[in-house]
Amino acid sequence: MSVQVETLDKLERRITLTLAAATINSEVESRLRKLSRTVKADGFRPGKVPMSVVAQRYGYSVHYEVMNDKVGQVFSEAVNEAKLRVAGAPRIAEKEGAPEGQMAFDATFEVYPEVKLGDLGTVEVERVSTEVTEAAIDKTVDILRKQRRTFAQRPATEPAAEGDRVTIDFEGKIDGVAFDGGAATGFQFLIGEGQMLEQFDAAVRGMKAGESKTFALQFPADYQGKDVAGKEADFLVTLKKIEAQHLPEVNDAFAKSLGIANASVEALRADVKKNLEREVKSRVLARNKAGVMDALLKLAELDVPNALVASEAERMIEGARADLKKRGVKDAETAPIPADIFQPQAEKRVRLGLVVGELVRSHNLQARPDQLQAHIEEMAQSYEKPSEVVRWYLGDRQRLAEVEAVVVENNVAEFVLGKVKVIDKVLPFDELMTG
Repeated sequence: MSVQVETLDKLERRITLTLAAATINSEVESRLRKLSRTVKADGFRPGKVPMSVVAQRYGYSVHYEVMNDKVGQVFSEAVNEAKLRVAGAPRIAEKEGAPEGQMAFDATFEVYPEVKLGDLGTVEVERVSTEVTEAAIDKTVDILRKQRRTFAQRPATEPAAEGDRVTIDFEGKIDGVAFDGGAATGFQFLIGEGQMLEQFDAAVRGMKAGESKTFALQFPADYQGKDVAGKEADFLVTLKKIEAQHLPEVNDAFAKSLGIANASVEALRADVKKNLEREVKSRVLARNKAGVMDALLKLAELDVPNALVASEAERMIEGARADLKKRGVKDAETAPIPADIFQPQAEKRVRLGLVVGELVRSHNLQARPDQLQAHIEEMAQSYEKPSEVVRWYLGDRQRLAEVEAVVVENNVAEFVLGKVKVIDKVLPFDELMTG
């Protein structure tokens, strides 16, 4: 078969496909005969419906099905013959002027681009590392203590202080007018833990149970409530109750309450360190991998197939709708979300995917079975029953494919870091965890 490929644009191609009308008609007739054996129609016994009735009822749909199958088959044979890698689905249009007894179609499609990657040795990539310090362990233990703290009501004579849990009634007004979300009764918050704006914290700090107070509060310009952002409000607060917090002591009993096997402070700190090291490793890897991917995007030259970008944008739209549905948004499945919102991100994802794919093919960076197993086992360690988590991943093809994609990216990052100029940087623990 001789295939003539017409170049329309950088990546766009067109080929003409031909089919014998007799082949189409023969296949349609064959499928209708097969269908007639099981089709049901009023007034006829099963398997005895006349072909004319079957053809009248199902002829159009069967003909459409056959055309799709045959055109798809011929298209696949043509692009294989021409050694073309098709990106996305082709657009098929019937062509006029075909020879007698033939049907002709134009198939317009895009092909995968050539990826040109510059010299990796000329690129600088920052590689961060972070140490789990004793201070980081102390901070995490304090968080565990706060998660198990208790509260006891303060005497009425004692003022509210840092760390106290207070119960208040409040009402806020802007220019004398109440606003949405500006009032509540029996509202609880902890002073000094960032649950309220600092001005609100400062106003309540030092008050005693039963006291009322008015104060002005300036909302930040970037406040999440857009209706009040940047505006000044007057608040009336009545303090109903003050409760002092009590943190458990860090001792063997505390370790036991957390399920630590050896029920000792040393074992507790060792367990915290192990978990922090696992989290640090994950975050460092993600950060370094992002640096590698940014470098690849800057270094690579390629044209991006529009069909792949459109397909990626559609996947992102479906993801956004699924997220809306989880949040309880009504009719989330049909929410009108313009594709152009995701266009830049979709193009970046496709571009990066093509570059990574080229590196994987060129340097055999595919995920090995032992790498998949090791990655799954490492993830499973953070769960109570690791063996069940491992089985859960290995028992589902889609979940395994997601792990494979991560491992491949890790392989690419490791390969690139071995070729580029690496700038090593030690990152403080807190900066890594909040960055």
